[in-house]
Amino acid sequence: MDILQRFERYVQENKLFTKEDKILVAVSGGRDSMLLAWLLYQCHFSIELAHCNFQLRGEESEMDEQLVRHFAEENELPLHVIRFDTTDYAERNKVSIQIAARELRYEWFGKLSEERGCVAIAVAHHLNDSVETVLFNLSRGTGLLGLQGILPKREDSKIVRPLLFLKREEITDLVEHYRIPFRDDQSNFSNKYARNRIRLDIIPEFEKLNPDFVDVMADNICRFRDSLEVLQLYAERLRRELLIPRGAEAYLIEKQKIRSVTLNELYFVLEPFGFKKNILSDLLHSLGRESGKTFTSETHIIVTDREYIILSRQKEALAPVLLTSAQKFIRWGSFTFQCEVTKDKTIVKDKNIALLDFEKLTFPLTIRSWQEGDSFQPLGMKGTKKLSDFFIQKKVNVLDKERVPVIVDGNGDIIWVAPFQLDDRFKIEDNTQKVFKLVCNFAEQ
Repeated sequence: MDILQRFERYVQENKLFTKEDKILVAVSGGRDSMLLAWLLYQCHFSIELAHCNFQLRGEESEMDEQLVRHFAEENELPLHVIRFDTTDYAERNKVSIQIAARELRYEWFGKLSEERGCVAIAVAHHLNDSVETVLFNLSRGTGLLGLQGILPKREDSKIVRPLLFLKREEITDLVEHYRIPFRDDQSNFSNKYARNRIRLDIIPEFEKLNPDFVDVMADNICRFRDSLEVLQLYAERLRRELLIPRGAEAYLIEKQKIRSVTLNELYFVLEPFGFKKNILSDLLHSLGRESGKTFTSETHIIVTDREYIILSRQKEALAPVLLTSAQKFIRWGSFTFQCEVTKDKTIVKDKNIALLDFEKLTFPLTIRSWQEGDSFQPLGMKGTKKLSDFFIQKKVNVLDKERVPVIVDGNGDIIWVAPFQLDDRFKIEDNTQKVFKLVCNFAEQ
């Protein structure tokens, strides 16, 4: 099977794109990307070329650009070129030159592909790149996910990699055989960067042990992917059994069910939420203790309750909002409030409606979250009660109490813990002349 057939077969098997699709091809001028552009052209795919001049290597960068321009003109292919001040970007964003170049090019590729109606962005990673990625991930510490190497395609991205079936040596042979023009980036031959050290120093040592090391690693990567697929299917099935949806981005998990799974199983079930194994170990040891313990990842929080644990995405603290006597409507978090000044003193037995003595209020009011030290005088009581104790009495967990609207008047006194309880000091009485009516409704965002 010749290279064009192998190439088309790989594209079809991995469902990267079709002959009807327009493809944006990232072309640096190196042998890998020039071979990619040549293969796509020879197979009659609809392509447009994109070249980034990072202006990092002086005349060398200019010659790379000229090579790509000549190739595009010779083959009558649309070409898009952009010049970046990469050094300035790296300094301003406090990142390395490598990261700066990566961020700049992929942001531009994304915008350009949208403008040009391209369904895919083809880049020239090959099999050796995938093996290097696995070794690099191993050096930093990784699980099965990091042992997959580079994927041909990801569902959440336009990036496709049609050359992953080829080794570096094959690419070199092909560009020489078909006389495909290219230029070498001399920085690729320096072991200054970690990936270059893996390619130039480490992999050759493995090849002394086994000349077929890259092929062996390719087989290993396939087995890692197969193992991960089975594990993910099992974890997803267990996730459906354990997690009970509870509103937007939140779940309940029965404590009794958690006790029936191992730490390793729980780790893979909660892996999408970012919890480390040591945190989950602490969680399992806390199940028989008092409620209210919290465990956090970078994105989510777990709170232990009486019979359940509650899993939720961490949310930013809700900013307070001001409410004047003239306003008719206001929103805070997942709640809306309809406001009205009236003389109607008819008592309505509805916990979502607060009837307040207008003359006792100091405007503007504030709607906010509870704060440490908050206390109020619940309706019908003579003394005050700490809001934290009130929440415990009402069985409001740590997560939910952060989202309970606390309405405070201009003097800092709590008027209403909505929709639970009014403060006795602001209730309407026989001599009340005007009523400030608040209707609280839940309106999940």
